[in-house]
Amino acid sequence: MKIVVIGGSGLIGSKVVKNLTAKGHEVLAASPKSGVDTTTGRGLGEALAGAEVVVDVSNAPNWEDAAVLAFFESSARNIARAEKEAGVKHHVALSVVGTDRLQDGGYFRAKLAQERLIKNSGIPYTIVRATQFFEFLGAIADTGTEQRRVRLPNVSFQPMAADDVAKAVAEAALGAPVNGTIEIAGPDRLPLSEFVARYLKATKDPREVASDPQAPYYGIRVDDRSLVPGGNPHLGTIRLDDWIRQPRAR
Repeated sequence: MKIVVIGGSGLIGSKVVKNLTAKGHEVLAASPKSGVDTTTGRGLGEALAGAEVVVDVSNAPNWEDAAVLAFFESSARNIARAEKEAGVKHHVALSVVGTDRLQDGGYFRAKLAQERLIKNSGIPYTIVRATQFFEFLGAIADTGTEQRRVRLPNVSFQPMAADDVAKAVAEAALGAPVNGTIEIAGPDRLPLSEFVARYLKATKDPREVASDPQAPYYGIRVDDRSLVPGGNPHLGTIRLDDWIRQPRAR
């Protein structure tokens, strides 16, 4: 089966390509590097020719509010148009757990707009909403750093390894469209500040983490439900301590 992975050269996309290729499928990694631009539609028709499944794990190069919205809306429209012309049977998209609860942030407004366009496209679909990745714990610490002290909220957090994200996305691509949303998350739920503190300690980062209920998450006020999945998520198997011990984790 031919499967096109849009964003196939990125962190998640490259792992999805590896997963699907290992199962014997014909996988095309589509990205600007390979001549495919979803914002203009350039190269989409040629890439999708003969494809049964399209997986979109692409991300916007610019997270400014207007730019990120333009990216996800134009990409979703152009991909859907090309899918109809190619007769694609299943569209799989990676989104974010809590997107509808984080609408004070421009990025999450853009992701919700993307989800709505997918749902209304007429193409059978599966949306996979994932929690934050372990790979971005350092970046989260950076957003809350003031003079070597990291201020973060102590809200519930359930991050996961990119390997587990890619595995779940690949499984969704090989399954039947659910015409709905699947939530995936890490195996453990702890306060956000504790996850980041454990990561910094393990990586010998001297910054001290201070739990502050008023601290924002990427500029957004969050509560105990904002960043975690509902009652029946698909859980990954890689725990933070095991991930940290992997050489590629840092």
